[in-house]
Amino acid sequence: MARVSVRTLRHYDELGLLKPLKVDVTTGYRYYSVTQLPRLHRILALRDLGFPLERIGTTLNGEITAEALRGMLLLRQVEQEAQIHQEIERLDRLKALLHLIEQENQMAGDVILKDIGQQWIASLRETIPAYRSIGTLFGKLYAALGPLGYERTGIALLHDTEFHEQNVDAEVGICLKEPIAVPEPLRCYQLPSITAASIIHHGAFNRISAAYRALLQWIEANRFRPSGPTREIFLYVSTPVTRDDETNVTEIQVPVEADLPSK
Repeated sequence: MARVSVRTLRHYDELGLLKPLKVDVTTGYRYYSVTQLPRLHRILALRDLGFPLERIGTTLNGEITAEALRGMLLLRQVEQEAQIHQEIERLDRLKALLHLIEQENQMAGDVILKDIGQQWIASLRETIPAYRSIGTLFGKLYAALGPLGYERTGIALLHDTEFHEQNVDAEVGICLKEPIAVPEPLRCYQLPSITAASIIHHGAFNRISAAYRALLQWIEANRFRPSGPTREIFLYVSTPVTRDDETNVTEIQVPVEADLPSK
C-alpha cells in the first residue's frame, strides 16, 4: 500500500521508527495496521527532505516542539539551497570547460578550485631582473638557511598584479610546520588562507607558460578574478636544478574571488 520494501520496513523496525503491531513467532512475519500509515508517510516525507533517520525518530516520538520542528525545516531549507548553489557552480564550471575544449581545442580539466589553509613560511623577497632569475634568489635563501632549506618544500610568490618581463617583485621561501628564527633580511610568517584555482605542471620550468595559460583561461571562463599573489609550489625539483628538466613538478595556485558584475 505504501510502496515500501520489506527490507526498508525491517530497517525502520530495527531503528525503532516503525514497530510492527505483532511478529509471528513461527514465521517471523511482521504485521502492520493501516492505522500506522500516517506515521510511515511522515517518515517517508522527512526522509525525502533529506533528514537523517535518527532525527526523524526524535521528531516522531514527540521529543521536539512544533517550533523546534519548524527550525529544523528552515535549517534543512538552507542546507538544500546551499547544495543547489554548489551544483549550479559545478554545472557552470563544466560548461566553461566544454567551451574551452571546443574553442581552444585543449583540455584544461586539470584545473581545480580548492581551499588552502594558513601556511608558515621562511622567505626572502626582492625585486629580481626577470623571472628566470628566481633560482638566484633561492640560492640566497638557502645560503642564509643552511641545510634546513634543502629539506623543505620550496614556494615562490609573485606579487606583481600584472606580468613584468623585468623588475619582478618575487618572494621565495620554504614551507614550515611551525615558525622558526631566521636572520635578516629573511622573514618568517604565516601565509593567509585562500581559495585558489590550482593546476599541476609536470615538466620543465621553461614550458610552464602553457600551464599558466590554461589556468588563466579557466579563471576567466568561470567568472573569477585573481585576488592575491600567485603561488608556485615546487613539489619536485631535479638536482642539479635546470629549467629544461621534464621531471620537475610544480603546482601553480592563483588566489581567486568571484568576479561580480558591475551594477
